Amino acid sequence: MRDRDVVIVGAGPAGAWAAYTLARAGARVTVVDPSHPREKPCGGGVTGRAMALTAGALPAAFPACRIRQARFVDSSTGRAATVPLGRGGAEPESLLVADRTTFDAALLDAARQSGATLIDQRAVDVAIESDGVRIETTGATLRAGVVIGADGANSLVRRRLARPFRRDELSIATGYFAHGVTSDEIVLEMLAYPAGYIWSFPRPTHLAIGICAQADAGTGAAALRDRIAAWIRDTRIAEGARLEPYSWPIPSLSARSIEGLEIAGPRWCTIGDAAGLVDPITREGIYFALLSGAWAAEAVLADHLDRYAARVRSEIVPELARAARLKDRFFRLASSGVFISALRRSGAVNAVMADLIAGRQSYAGLKWRLARTLEWRWAWRAMLSARSSRPWRAPGRRVSIP
Repeated sequence: MRDRDVVIVGAGPAGAWAAYTLARAGARVTVVDPSHPREKPCGGGVTGRAMALTAGALPAAFPACRIRQARFVDSSTGRAATVPLGRGGAEPESLLVADRTTFDAALLDAARQSGATLIDQRAVDVAIESDGVRIETTGATLRAGVVIGADGANSLVRRRLARPFRRDELSIATGYFAHGVTSDEIVLEMLAYPAGYIWSFPRPTHLAIGICAQADAGTGAAALRDRIAAWIRDTRIAEGARLEPYSWPIPSLSARSIEGLEIAGPRWCTIGDAAGLVDPITREGIYFALLSGAWAAEAVLADHLDRYAARVRSEIVPELARAARLKDRFFRLASSGVFISALRRSGAVNAVMADLIAGRQSYAGLKWRLARTLEWRWAWRAMLSARSSRPWRAPGRRVSIP
């Protein structure tokens, strides 16, 4: 009957890309979302590998900032080190930062031009029935053979058909859009506590400046945003800009939670943030949103949703679980003076970080590549052997490394 009918809840990158893939293959696709396209409170970096997934679907001259370098700042001393991005030649750009309204709109337009239908309403309920799926919106009842949840960290589809993310599985991203100023570099200040980083990402018309912390870390969004306001004042990075505050939840799972993810069942699946597919260290999710959207669409077309879940478990979960296990130790080391010193002195370490930012360096080979650089040999071994959960302290003070 309606097995070729698919309803996708959410029109962000994951949902729009799944809709595009399905519609081009002849499926009848309805996307339910009252708010996209919209600006998203995040850095917005789109790596070369993510852009490669959308090759041919988006306009060739896509409006975005091409990033020249990343500047890492030591919060205790103010010292900084720069990491050049982009290798030149015929290789794709290492990192583009797009206005998310424009980027999301381009993906959604591609889906609609391929035959997908957008319903500008909010989904309020989802239920699996004997002969399909029922989706209730604020204005209609929809029925389909399959429903795909692409509705973010607070996914209705996940809440109804699996379970919501717990507080300890979420991060709070908060900060400000600084309107009227931009740049060609990203700025990152690594933090041991809360484990993460302060960022400034340029977009075509503004800077996205923020901080991310685990939702259960004991620091609320207001306190984190105050910290960002002070950082903006101290660094003078956005002088004269109009500041617009934002807050947003991001999945940030432990290795155990990642390995136990429930992302699909009979007639349903979740993709992107709704599936928890976000890098626990960088909090980058656009690449995994696009990839999971395409894989889910392919599985729906083959009438084997279990293939989607199996592929995610074999090809994405191991990488994200490695990142989750490294996360605390990575930020303890990266927030120390040795990190800035290594970046300033060692071209090899600089190249590792450039590849990590650009999405070319996997976590599977990260420790061995770093271990081959003399600048990091002792530090990396110390990080791997660390057992203490206390934050890394400033260089020159007593540090506990069992």
